Amino acid sequence: MTFLQLKTKSYFPGVPSVLILAALLAPQLARATSAATAATAATAATAPASAAATAEQPETVCIQCHGSLPDQLGEPVKLWRTSVHADNGISCNACHGGDPKDSAEAMNRARGFLGAPKETEIPAFCGRCHPGIMKDYLGSAHGKMLGQGGPTCVTCHGNHQVVKASLALINEKSCSRCHSFERARAIRDAMQQTESSIVGIDSRITGFQAEGVDTERLGKALFAIRNRFHTLFHEVNVALVKKEATLINAELGKLDAELKVIEESHAKRRVAGGFAVGGALVLALLFHLLRKTFD
Repeated sequence: MTFLQLKTKSYFPGVPSVLILAALLAPQLARATSAATAATAATAATAPASAAATAEQPETVCIQCHGSLPDQLGEPVKLWRTSVHADNGISCNACHGGDPKDSAEAMNRARGFLGAPKETEIPAFCGRCHPGIMKDYLGSAHGKMLGQGGPTCVTCHGNHQVVKASLALINEKSCSRCHSFERARAIRDAMQQTESSIVGIDSRITGFQAEGVDTERLGKALFAIRNRFHTLFHEVNVALVKKEATLINAELGKLDAELKVIEESHAKRRVAGGFAVGGALVLALLFHLLRKTFD
C-alpha cells in the first residue's frame, strides 16, 4: 500500500482509494488527455503522404524500363524516387511527355513526348507547372543571365532528384559554385525568422483543423502569405528582401494573435472539462458515502 493510499484511507475511512485518487487527479488527467489527443491529431494530419502518393500511382513504363538499366540510363529513376515529385506521385511523363502506359509508344512525339529540354528551354519546361516561380526567376538577376552562363532551375533544384523548396537550398556549397556566399547568406538570414514563423503557424492551424476547429480563413490567409514569401526566393536585392520580410512578419503576427485567442479558449475549456469530470467523481464519492451511512 502506498503512502498516498494510507493518507486517503485515514481521511476517508471506508471509501475505496481508487475513487478518491480519481477525484483528485481528474483535472490533471483531463488536461493531459486533451493535450495528447491534440498532439496525436496534429502529427497524423501533418505526416508525410509520400508513401501513400507513390503507392497510389502505378509505375509507368518509363520507370519499369529505365529502373532496370545500369549507369546513366537507370540513374534518373534512382534519383527520382527520393524527389518531391515522387512524393507527390508525379512521374516521368508529367515533365517529359509521352505515353506512360505503352512501352512501344512511350517516346513517340505524336504521343506528346518532349524529351529533355535545352538549357535555355528549362525555365519554360518547369514553368508549365510553376508559372509564378518562372516569372520570379526570369525577372531576377539569375534569370536575366539565362543562356549566358547563369543558373537555371536544375542548377539549384536538381533535375530528377528535385527537393522541396526551402531556405536550405541557399547554402555555401551550392551558391559558391558561381559566386561568393556573402550576399546569399544575408538574404537567407533575413528570411530565416519568417520561414520559421510560417512553419510554426502552419503546424498550429493543422492541429486545430484536426480537432474540428474551422480554420479555413486562417489557412487561406497563411497560404497567401506563404506565396508572397516564396516570391523572395529568387530575389538577390538584400535591402528589398529585408523590407518585404519585415512586412510579411507583421502579417504573420496577426495570424499568431488570432491563434493565441483560440488556444486560450481551448485551455479554458480543458480546465472546465477537468473540473466537470472531477465534480462528477466527487458526486460519485458522496453517493458512496451516503450509501455507506444508510447501510
